[in-house]
Amino acid sequence: METVKAERTPVTAAFSSLLGSCIEWYDFYIYGTATALVFNAIFFPSFDPLVGTLLAFGTFSAGAVMRPLGGIICGHFGDKIGRKSMLIWTLILMGGATVLIGLVPSYAQIGIAAPILLILLRCVQGIAFGGEWAGAALIAVEHAPEKRQGFFGCFPQMGSPIALFLSTGTFALLAMMPKDDFMSWGWRIPFVASAILIVIGLMFRVKLLESPAFVEAQARGETVQAPIKTVLQTNLKNVLIGFGVVLCTTVAFYVQAIFVVSYATQTVGADRQTVLNAVLVGSFFELLMIPAFALLADRVGLKPVAFFGALWTTAFSFPFFKFIDAGTPLSIGLGITLAMVGISALFAVLPAYVSKLFDTRVRFTGISLSYGIAAGLIGGLTPLLSSSLFLWAKSAWPIALYLVGIGTISMIAVLASPSFDRQPSRKTVMGDGLPRSAS
Repeated sequence: METVKAERTPVTAAFSSLLGSCIEWYDFYIYGTATALVFNAIFFPSFDPLVGTLLAFGTFSAGAVMRPLGGIICGHFGDKIGRKSMLIWTLILMGGATVLIGLVPSYAQIGIAAPILLILLRCVQGIAFGGEWAGAALIAVEHAPEKRQGFFGCFPQMGSPIALFLSTGTFALLAMMPKDDFMSWGWRIPFVASAILIVIGLMFRVKLLESPAFVEAQARGETVQAPIKTVLQTNLKNVLIGFGVVLCTTVAFYVQAIFVVSYATQTVGADRQTVLNAVLVGSFFELLMIPAFALLADRVGLKPVAFFGALWTTAFSFPFFKFIDAGTPLSIGLGITLAMVGISALFAVLPAYVSKLFDTRVRFTGISLSYGIAAGLIGGLTPLLSSSLFLWAKSAWPIALYLVGIGTISMIAVLASPSFDRQPSRKTVMGDGLPRSAS
């Protein structure tokens, strides 16, 4: 028994969640980058480039809207049988779908079946990713010392910029290939090569021990038969608050790190390599800022840091596009890096912040709903919406205004959330008014 306790350390759990999260985000981001760079020509070649890009982002969004469904499914079993098993299955589903996307024939080879297969595999990715974030966040937070939940909870968040750096870096290297080779087979390499990462990730996740908070709740007989029903009946307010808190950082990221690639290359006329390099620089700074903001949150509280992130994103919405529209390597790099300040501040505290809104017995389901709806239904549709808004206005101002509105919603949600930074050390209160363990 002592051996098990010794192995169940916050550091082990944090690094395990970081590795798995990094792999899942890598699979997710290479799709987004390929969407911005090649999918319009490979799978929608008979359309005008802007319309083709719009359709390509539609396939991106198709997977994103499946994330709430994945969150509900994984949340149900994660709250009933444990976090660990769901993390293994999400990695297998995500990895398998990613490799198969790299093998899908082009439109020129099999016609309409090509984009159909692409959409189906993207939906599988969405279902897997819908449960991944909640599981990785909980493994890190529920193993962490109580006053260090912000710091240890940020480890799965660091998987995002690392994955963005790896995926963008991979495409930046491949973009040096002759264009015909890159368009015909070079873009497939990151997808197929992810199989290696999946095997490595599974080796670590199989050895990972279950969350002690879940084990304690299970031992006390506190697991519920229908977590989704319990959450919606007793904790709907906190689901909505969690949704609002998550919203700003995910929408901003999809605009300022994903959509910006196609916007800067196709509209501003910037060199593809320049834009990819700018995203690389931004992701590097995000990686540095996430633990810094998490440490700050453990000292001053989660709410002030979260509010700052939403406020920065709101204030920087219009200036961001001014930087990108200038079209120079310096202005594009500076614009993306400054955008990462607001994104990083809010993103860093999300696992600890949203976890504290829910009791252990329904926590997986609760945060999956909040995150899945915000990041999937709203965030995932953002590249498609951004492309549509630009196609309508022939200008970026509606996209910037959209960011202002989203940032405002997140600020209101932060202000409306409970003051859990001052709550008693081992208790939290659910919507039913009953005190539960906040382990």
